[in-house]
Amino acid sequence: MAAPLTLRRGDRLVLATHNAGKLAEFKQLLAPFGLELVSAGELGLPEPEETGTTFVENARIKARAAAAASNNIALADDSGLAVDAIGGRPGVYTANWAMSGTVRDYGIGMRRVEDSLQAAGATTPKDRRGSFNATLCLAHPDGREVVYEGKVEGTLVWPPRGDKGFGFDPSFMPDGYDLTFGEMSSDEKHSWSPGKTGLSHRARAFAKFVEDALGGGVEH
Repeated sequence: MAAPLTLRRGDRLVLATHNAGKLAEFKQLLAPFGLELVSAGELGLPEPEETGTTFVENARIKARAAAAASNNIALADDSGLAVDAIGGRPGVYTANWAMSGTVRDYGIGMRRVEDSLQAAGATTPKDRRGSFNATLCLAHPDGREVVYEGKVEGTLVWPPRGDKGFGFDPSFMPDGYDLTFGEMSSDEKHSWSPGKTGLSHRARAFAKFVEDALGGGVEH
């Protein structure tokens, strides 16, 4: 039986991302665990082509590529917005919906989602349901890997509200709240502490990762 894929204080972990907003969230989440963190972008690793059709497939592609290129354990995230009224789109293509030529502009992405909702006749809150989904993949250079998934349900709002977070956060209001992710502090949205799981999709996947790969919490 293969050895479990676990991390201890002082271990090096490559965060398989070139996205500054995502990197900032991960660094905050991982701060209590005493890991040596470095991103794929900081290492100058190439971004692999995300050819998967699911969040799990793309997370695996990124984690495997970073682990192989760096010869270190790597953690990758693939996440996105799935909107019910438009067939679950943009889904794994969430980032692509924000592309304008070679520039990524999430204002354009949110406008595109809104235009699609209007075209679908989704004008009331009950018709504007959606979810943020996150999949984490922890990969070892020897080929071992583990996947963790998180999801948060909510409603798409227009116009976008708030300038916190990143991506489509200002257009998404999670169930049970009257604030969008774009109006919430990072602590409100995705903080982690022993016995407490953050609100966001990424925080929910992260809690599963902590329990499995980091022994359930902070070692003192």
